Amino acid sequence: MKFYRGYRVEHLSLDGTPTTLRCVVRVEDDAGRRRPLPLRLDVRNHSPTGFEWGYVGSGPTQLALALCMDALKDRRRALHVYMQVKFRLVGRLPHDGWTISHAEMLALVHAIEDEERVGEIGSESPAE
Repeated sequence: MKFYRGYRVEHLSLDGTPTTLRCVVRVEDDAGRRRPLPLRLDVRNHSPTGFEWGYVGSGPTQLALALCMDALKDRRRALHVYMQVKFRLVGRLPHDGWTISHAEMLALVHAIEDEERVGEIGSESPAE
């Protein structure tokens, strides 16, 4: 199974005081292979400075897009759902770190798509 893990890396100044936190997101599998999650600026450029989470700004938007692109491997679907993924998932992730399985990502996307289908059916006017 594939997992997405996000955590923060603290950078120290020369005198040892904390200066900045950098958000890191890795894709991991059961075999222990790890790779960085690509930003996917080639698809949409919301945050060229990197990922963020725990609120609904540009960094979380970039993360939601990257997660959707990696999980779905389908540009059209990812572009359709990533803003909802930002609001429902990425904006609520804990500040210090998190892990999401590939299956959880797919379940969220399917729920979003199913809700849209139900909304479309419910908004159709009855035949005369």
